Amino acid sequence: MILKSLGAAALTALSLFVANPVCWAGERLAGVVELFTSQGCKSSPPADANLAELSRRGDVLTLGYHVGYWDYMGWRDTLANPDSTSRQDSYRKTFESRSIYTPQAVVNGRMHVNGAKRGEIEGALSSLGSAGKGLVVDVDVRKRGDSIVISTGDGSFGQKAHVTIVYYDFAQSVDITAGENSGRKVRYVNPVTGVQAAGMWHGKSAVFELPASEISKRGPGGFAVLLQTVRSDGSLGPILGAANFPQGSV
Repeated sequence: MILKSLGAAALTALSLFVANPVCWAGERLAGVVELFTSQGCKSSPPADANLAELSRRGDVLTLGYHVGYWDYMGWRDTLANPDSTSRQDSYRKTFESRSIYTPQAVVNGRMHVNGAKRGEIEGALSSLGSAGKGLVVDVDVRKRGDSIVISTGDGSFGQKAHVTIVYYDFAQSVDITAGENSGRKVRYVNPVTGVQAAGMWHGKSAVFELPASEISKRGPGGFAVLLQTVRSDGSLGPILGAANFPQGSV
């Protein structure tokens, strides 16, 4: 489904930089797949199933952004929020598209494909990785006392990126009783509940510290950290690094 664009959002935060090297907790992720989906779109359930399957790989960060612009068709998406629609509209500017649609899968912030076509998603992950356009900067997140500490590695000289937190809820199964998917029960993994900036990265190893108590207010779900470039017009650029924080661990 396709719809004309809506407005974008701006975010702010504070960062703390350190000169010392950091230690990494695990292997670098192979990529990030962001799916823009809707319970009111008949084309979305296959894409939701693809996202669930990809999440089982373990090396791909999967995020489900529910949008509400199809609510007028008879079913109000129970997981939609304004941050998701704003983020998709920013990608519309990035890809110089005239409209937004569901199901749209954005891979590493660099390519968008039909989220219902698993082969296209896998192909994008593979081709971007082979071209050196995967996740090239280390990102680590962990709880330390009363803080959530995000550590980033080095990049190229002069690089800049936003450190962005994407909150998501536990996997949910929803019985849809109206609209185009009436009568279907669909399982949604990592449904996004909000997006927040945590600081600016300037191409060097850095540490960003946030109060764990503020993070926990977002609910018992998990969150992801994206190191993502932003263009001069505010549209989103490539994701350079990412990390996932387990659900219920704050």
